[in-house]
Parts: sequence; structure tokens; C-alpha cells
Amino acid sequence: MLVFEFKTYGKSSQFTAIDEAIRTAQFVRNSCLRYWIDNKKVNKYDLNKYCAVLAHDFPFADELNSMARQASAERAWSAISRFYDNCKKGILGKKGYPKFQKNSRSVEYKSTGWKLAEDRKSINFTDKKGIGRLKLKGTRDLHFYQISQIKRVRLVKRADGVYIQFCIDVDRKENTEPSGNTIGLDVGLKEYYTDSNGTTIENPRFLRKGEKVLKRSARRVSRRVRGSKNRGQARQILGKRHLKISRQRKDHAVKLARCVISSNDVVAYEDLRIKNMVKNHCLAKSINDASWYQFRVWLEYFGKVFEKVTVAVNPQYTSQECSSCGVIVKKTLSTRTHVCKCGCSLGRDENAAKIILSRGLGTVGHTGTFGIEPSNALGELTSTVAGEILPQQVSSSIKESPRL
Repeated sequence: MLVFEFKTYGKSSQFTAIDEAIRTAQFVRNSCLRYWIDNKKVNKYDLNKYCAVLAHDFPFADELNSMARQASAERAWSAISRFYDNCKKGILGKKGYPKFQKNSRSVEYKSTGWKLAEDRKSINFTDKKGIGRLKLKGTRDLHFYQISQIKRVRLVKRADGVYIQFCIDVDRKENTEPSGNTIGLDVGLKEYYTDSNGTTIENPRFLRKGEKVLKRSARRVSRRVRGSKNRGQARQILGKRHLKISRQRKDHAVKLARCVISSNDVVAYEDLRIKNMVKNHCLAKSINDASWYQFRVWLEYFGKVFEKVTVAVNPQYTSQECSSCGVIVKKTLSTRTHVCKCGCSLGRDENAAKIILSRGLGTVGHTGTFGIEPSNALGELTSTVAGEILPQQVSSSIKESPRL
């Protein structure tokens, strides 16, 4: 599944109708979740049937397209099924009990409720919400695909406007000649990563560089009166600042991951648990700013596209083990050079990258896949599962600033 994204333009009344459609979709999703909480043994088919009950009881819910209501019910069931899966796996700590949404920013249509123009430059939403015809602006050409291949259409609201996403049922594959190269990657905070060949990539630190502007914009929001027009404008500016940083991170991760995958046949990297690492309050901001998780997701995605092998290895003792003789050489985090009794003297990160590569070559097949495909904040081609709702994909695209 490919996702093409276009920015849309229309009248203020149309954007008001889009806001109403998003609020209705949120209402349907939360109502389905409440129905699951109040009734035992409810499955996803029961939630789809419950959408008809909501449309009968609430006129504003009936104005939304029936398949859009079903898509909202599927979002509720996606959160429920994830909670069930975590319980079955016996995950320690919180299991991710489904929560009610407060600030949803997207609504999803299936095969009905919209009609694409013949020139593919505008789209008309035909439900009773009154959205009407919206102009599309983007670099992707929809003429290469049939209308029947478009399985989902999403309206996504961001700080800088409203975007439309088209989920197209087609597999993306690119054939490249084998390069015969293998590489191990050790990510870090000083350098973005160091590979097994000794090459280092500078950490861009987008949040650190833009932190001064973010703080100034946040102060302007706090000084405005709640509910005033000036506060709303200040919030919008702050949202655009956060959106710019998130797009910079994604652009950097996409380009870097594509370059790594296209240049090597086997790529090994650490199977890091970012959720546990950010519990260190001293390094949490720097770890989140590095966006290692997003880089790994794109590595695995391009690995599937180019049919290359990507392997996630256990990171335990990769910084302590000697890449030459295998002896454990204990060192503190401040020690940046690996020196072993066997005579091996390397940079700490380069030594770890060689250990990661050796462990990855001992693993057969493609491992470490999350089951989460990357989002398309910049209109890039992305992968998703046909006929399924990916809340991670939606949330990463539309929730660039949780504080807003």
C-alpha cells in the first residue's frame, strides 16, 4: 500500500465542515469504545453494527458517510485489539488500555463518500457534512493508478493546513544489483551513527538548534489570554515550529536510511528499547531529538522495498566486547576509545559497530520488524497494510505537537 499526500485548498466554510467531520469521527470512535467497555464479548463486527445505531440516534452522526463511521469504529477496535495482544504477550507494566480521544485531527473515508475529478486535481466529498470540492496540490501523479486501487482517503489537519492522503493498493518494489557490502550501525548522541567501516554521520540535533525559537513561541502563547484570537494565532505559530522540526527529522531519517540500504546488502543495527532509555531524564531530550526509532523504521521499510536484509541484534555488551578477540573490556560512558590487551585500539563506537555486524551476520533472515510502517508527513511513498487501520501511522502524521 502506497500513501500519496496532497495539500488541499478551499473556503473557510469547507474547513469548518472538515472540523465538524473530524469531531464526528472522534465521537463515533469514543462511543464505540464506551460500548465495548459497557458490554462483554464485543467484537469488531458488533462495533460496525453499533455505528448504525449512532447514526439513528444522533443526526450529526448520520451526516457523516457510513463507511467513514465504520473506519472510526475500526480505529477503536485497533486500540482494543492492541490491548488484547499486550495482555496475551504478558508485557510487564501498563498494557495500553484504550483511552478516549480528546484532540483527533483526522477522518478517514473508505471507497464511498468521495469522488475524484477526471483531471485528478480536485476531490469532491459527497456526504452530508458539506465539505464539497477541494483543490489538490502536490507532486504525485494519480493518473498512474485506477480509482478502484484507492482504498482509503484521509483528511488530516495539521498546524499549516489540511492534507488529503490517498492509500493506494499497490506494492512498491525496486530492483538493484547486489553490492556485496555488509555494514553494522552503532547509533549515538555525539555522532548520529558510526558504521563498521569507521564512517561517522553527524547528529543534526534539530530540536536543540530550534529550541530557542520554540521557547520564544511558547512564551508568547502563555502571555495571551485564554480563548482570545491572539492566543489562537500564537498557538498556530508554535505548532508550525514543532511541525518543521518533525519534518526535518523525518527528511533526515528517510534520506539516510535509503542511502544505507541501497549501498549495502546486509545492514545490522541494535535492537534498542527507546521507551526504556528515555526514562533517564538527563538524556531523554537528546535521545528523542536523535529519533533513532524513526531511522530504524525507515531502514526496515527500505529493506523490504529493495529486498535487502536488515537485522536487529541484541545490544548487550556491544560497547564492552572486543571486536578482535572477544574479551570484555569494561569502560565507562566517558571512555571513547576501546583499548584491549590483544593490541586492538579503536574508537568505542566503531568497535561496537563491528560487534553488531558480526552478530548480525550470524542471524539468518529479516528480523526485528515492528509491524509499523512509516508515515508520510512529507508526501513520500510509504507502506501500510491493505484494509487495515494504522493508528501509529495516523498519529505520527497528525500529532506533531502533543502540547497544542
